[in-house]
Amino acid sequence: MRNKVLITGGAGYIGSSLVSRLLNLGIRVTVLDDLWFGGDSIRPFLNFDNFHLIKRDLRDDDVLSGDMREIDCVVHLAAIVGFPACKKAGRDSVWQINVEGTKKVFQVAVKAGVKRLIFASSYSSYGESKLNKPVTEESPLHPKSLYAESKIDAERFLLGQKDSKSTVPILLRLATVFGVSPRPRFDLIVNQFVLEAYTKKFLKIYEGDFKRSFVHIRDVVDAIICVANAPIGKVGNKVFNVGSEKLNASKRELVELLRAYFPRLKVEYCNKSFGGDMRSIHVSFEKIRNILQFETKIGLEEGIEEIIWMLDNGMISDPSNSRYRNHSPILV
Repeated sequence: MRNKVLITGGAGYIGSSLVSRLLNLGIRVTVLDDLWFGGDSIRPFLNFDNFHLIKRDLRDDDVLSGDMREIDCVVHLAAIVGFPACKKAGRDSVWQINVEGTKKVFQVAVKAGVKRLIFASSYSSYGESKLNKPVTEESPLHPKSLYAESKIDAERFLLGQKDSKSTVPILLRLATVFGVSPRPRFDLIVNQFVLEAYTKKFLKIYEGDFKRSFVHIRDVVDAIICVANAPIGKVGNKVFNVGSEKLNASKRELVELLRAYFPRLKVEYCNKSFGGDMRSIHVSFEKIRNILQFETKIGLEEGIEEIIWMLDNGMISDPSNSRYRNHSPILV
């Protein structure tokens, strides 16, 4: 792993998990985060000599001035994430943070001589599978949300920087993430399904046969570390889907997994759209497997079990609190 890493959005759901792993590997970590959701997720790291926090807004003109010196790798996670949050924030704010913010981070990295920038994108950029074929990194992009549109614009900018003499971008299109993190989120499908089943014993499912792809948060962290360590010739200016074909599942299939843990679970299926990011998609992860021999390790059952364990043991006293969501609870 690179010796000095800067993580934008390092107090978030993915970021705080990545920070924890890197600090335990002895990596010097700098986090840029404006702490929209507080700093509980990174508070324990303040005791690490190799941890540094920059509390700033990505939109500030001089947000990273002087802070990328000697940084080997930037992991750019900071964004307004998800369809509902982007819709609420509005196009101007989304573009300022998700697109212009990405440009700013890359340009500062180039000036500082940073070797590589890892960008967290999303498989939502594909929209939905056409002709029932798995989408690959070369598939056409059919965004169905403002969030996806912003990620595509940021991707296009980064992939257009092939003439950069210093910083090389690497793009990861993440499947829908699930699992336990220092900054919990219960507005992600698997996590929310488990919480609703646990607390209400009832789920209302929209478009139950729509397929999605999932990936555990620890596997996302492993993927980031994998591309950070890989020879630049293998990963530079490339896009990788991150997930596993084994975790392509419909909402109905996910519900059936939950029934093993909640036998009294009641489910109501509604085959209609609620005007959101409605898409059905099957994703191929062959590229990252073939080029980097990367395979995910954690299945849906293990992720479900760890969330139940966390709830059983009171690890979160008020999981319905809005601080554990990037936006209001999504319609499932």
